[in-house]
Amino acid sequence: MIYRYHDEHIVKSLPTDTIFVFGSDLAGKHEDGGARVAHQYFGAVKGVSRGWAGQSFAIPTLDQSLKPLACEEIAAHIHDFKIYTKNHPSTTYFITALGCGLAGNPVSKIAPLFKNISSNVILPWSFKPFLEENLTSLYPALTQEFTHKLFLQGTTPNIAIEYSHIDYKHLADTVLSEKYFPVDRYGRNRTYEIEDITHQLRALIPTLYDGRDALLISSLILSLMELYEFNEKDFSDLWQGKLTIEHPIYR
Repeated sequence: MIYRYHDEHIVKSLPTDTIFVFGSDLAGKHEDGGARVAHQYFGAVKGVSRGWAGQSFAIPTLDQSLKPLACEEIAAHIHDFKIYTKNHPSTTYFITALGCGLAGNPVSKIAPLFKNISSNVILPWSFKPFLEENLTSLYPALTQEFTHKLFLQGTTPNIAIEYSHIDYKHLADTVLSEKYFPVDRYGRNRTYEIEDITHQLRALIPTLYDGRDALLISSLILSLMELYEFNEKDFSDLWQGKLTIEHPIYR
C-alpha cells in the first residue's frame, strides 16, 4: 500500500476539500497543540470533542481532565475514523501527529494504528517508519559496527558511500539528511537537547567527540534516538557492544 505524507510544518490553512484532523480532549477545550490550531484556524468548536466541525475533525486522545486516554481507547477512535474516511472518499484528511504530543505516546504506538487507512489521508512524515511494508530493510537493528562507522570515519560522520550497497544505506541517508541544529525541519530550536546529549555522552564515551564537531555528532545521535526511541545510556551500551537496538516496531 502507498501512503501519502506531509512534512509536519504548522499549517494555518488548507484547500477547501481538505480537513485538519487533530487530537482532542473529551471536554472539547481545544486549548493546546493541534487542538488550539484547529480551533483558531479550522473551525473546531468548543465542547465538540469528536468528529467533524468546520474544516476540522477531532479524534479524542485526552479525557475530560486532560489526562491521556489509554492507547486502546485512542485505537478505537482511530478505527472509527478510518471507516469515516473510507465512506467519504471525495474529501482529503490532513492528519497531525495526534496522541504523540500532550497525550505522551511514542510515535511507534500511534502510527501503526493508521495502517491500511484509505488513500485520501495525508499522514505525518514521522509515521512513515512504522507504516511502510519493507520496514526490515529500511530500519535494521542498530549495531556497534554501524555506529562506529557512522561516527568514526573521518572528522565528520559520512557513511553514505560506505553503505551504498548494503542494508544500512537507507538508514544512513535518513540520519545524515535530518536537520536538527540550530533548528529542526519544523523550526523548533533543539539546541538545549543537543547540548544535553553532548554533556551526557562526553561522560559516558569520552573519545566520541575527539576532533569532531560535537553539535553535529549530537544532532545525528538525536536523529537516531527519535527514530529508534532510545536514550543516552542505551547509546553508550550500543557503542560498547553491550546492546543491539531493534526498531520500535519489532519490540
